[in-house]
Amino acid sequence: MTAETRATSHLTPVLVSGCVIILLSFAVRASFGLFQIPISEEFGWPRAEFSLAIAIQNLAWGIGQPIFAAFAEKIGDRRAIILGAITYAAGLVLSAYAVTPGAHHFLEILVGFGIAGTSFGVILAVVGRAASDENRPMALAIATAAGSAGQVVGPPFAEAMLTIMPWQSVFIVFAAIMLASLLVLPMMRAPEPASKTEIEESMARILGTAFKDPTYTLIFLGFFSCGYQLAFLTAHFPAFVEEVCAPIQAGGALHSLGITTTSALGAIALALIGLANIAGTLLAGWAGKRWPKKYLLAGIYTARTIAASVFILLPMTPATVLIFSLVMGMLWLATVPLTAALVGYVYGLRYMGTLYGIVFLSHQLGSFAGVWLGGRLYDVYGSYDAVWWVGVAVGAFSAVVHLPIRERPIAARAAAA
Repeated sequence: MTAETRATSHLTPVLVSGCVIILLSFAVRASFGLFQIPISEEFGWPRAEFSLAIAIQNLAWGIGQPIFAAFAEKIGDRRAIILGAITYAAGLVLSAYAVTPGAHHFLEILVGFGIAGTSFGVILAVVGRAASDENRPMALAIATAAGSAGQVVGPPFAEAMLTIMPWQSVFIVFAAIMLASLLVLPMMRAPEPASKTEIEESMARILGTAFKDPTYTLIFLGFFSCGYQLAFLTAHFPAFVEEVCAPIQAGGALHSLGITTTSALGAIALALIGLANIAGTLLAGWAGKRWPKKYLLAGIYTARTIAASVFILLPMTPATVLIFSLVMGMLWLATVPLTAALVGYVYGLRYMGTLYGIVFLSHQLGSFAGVWLGGRLYDVYGSYDAVWWVGVAVGAFSAVVHLPIRERPIAARAAAA
């Protein structure tokens, strides 16, 4: 098979439509930080109010993920995605008219549930079932990379919209975009390459089997640090860079590119993370076809731990910020396709969405902790150092817990017992 044929074999209608939905969903989700100042200034709120709304959104996303995955497996993938997109749009429209912190906190639950219905848990399960065993890790990586592309294009689009219209109108535009994403659903007709045994198994039975299996517990625990590190960096890294980084030298390379402040450097750092993550995620998918996924995951978490430790121990300069952003970007969402593929391989494809959705809840619990703890420990200690070291510790923990995972289908293990 030629390289061109291999590439074409990955780009199925199911994968293309899944990528479009994830890209648009993540483009909107990644833009919420840009509304922090406009909303806070309009209503005179403390910065913590909208930060809490974003944290609640992350938690609701995690809680909603297994729920929407279960819906997809019971009522159909496309119906679950439609419900997710409508919920997402409703949360955005209602948020445009919210004028109290409590209203935003409550409505971010709707937005979080909408993200759950239009992102990894549902889409990756559909893509995973539609792909062959050989192509599955790369197909999952491509869909995950589409989310990274959304992270790259969403914030600049939101910033451009905010220059010509109020934030309320941008929320309405975002709602229309999420409803428009449903236009690709006719292409999403995924076969279910499940065995007869998998099809006949009830959800309760396979969930019970997974919950009793130490491997599933280890996968669940290991995903926590991914959410913690990603959410902490997304919410607090620009502020950390602005406060700690050495000044940008006039006449230097960055200055000539228009990056004249550490505030601008923080924003560029997040964009670099998103761009590098596209390559890192695809590389993870390629590697997942060739080597045990548990060792790849342990290696990624080890690399994150080393990168974060070196970064905070060295004096922070614009160069170290950019280097760290590129390194962390290569490792950013590389865990997602590997974790999803590992769940599908060990426990089968029939209820992969629900099983991965529950694992993803651990990721979002970590996200909530990363956002909230970042602000809390900063208020207590006046710096982000303690939060960084917590992130280093949980990253090392994740690297260790992946090693004893039994990367073998549970049905084969039961047959051999």
